[in-house]
Amino acid sequence: MSEDLIIVQNLIYEIRGQRVMLDSDLAKLYQVTTSALNQAVRRNIERFPSDFMFQLTVEEVLNMSSQFVTTSKRPKSTPPFAFTEQGVAMLASVLKSPIAIAASISIMRAFVQIRQYLLTTSSMSSELRELRAKVDLLAMQQEENLAAVNDLSEDVRQEIDNLYLAIAELSTRLEEKKNEPRPKIGFQQNIDK
Repeated sequence: MSEDLIIVQNLIYEIRGQRVMLDSDLAKLYQVTTSALNQAVRRNIERFPSDFMFQLTVEEVLNMSSQFVTTSKRPKSTPPFAFTEQGVAMLASVLKSPIAIAASISIMRAFVQIRQYLLTTSSMSSELRELRAKVDLLAMQQEENLAAVNDLSEDVRQEIDNLYLAIAELSTRLEEKKNEPRPKIGFQQNIDK
């Protein structure tokens, strides 16, 4: 990406939900005065509907001034005009100098680069959201599996305890059986005389 393109990208602002460039910044790029640029626009105002160009409010100017170094030395009484991508393209047809044409090409490329960047980050953001959802699902499944294993372990532990009790009971019975007198084994003769 060329240095000129980066410079132009830094002059694109988001105002009223649209990416725009200010008249003073455009005038510098076109190498004309801001008043000459605005005069050319006024002469061709039918080419600049409200979705191509609008004038900032005093509040918007104050908000921008607090966030950025202002780019122009304009009287405080006249807020700047903001040009959308279509308005900038229309400016190229109004200002027909070779410098204006070259600047318009750079500006259009900058708008395209920003749009591509936003599309890329949007798709990456949706992929990240999808991955995050999958990780959350796996974590939930893992917790359920651990709970099931704990339940199973408790059941197995109970069964083992039952086996020990049964073995202990059998051992006690065996001891009792050992201590009982055993009947004599063998043949007994019954001699009655």
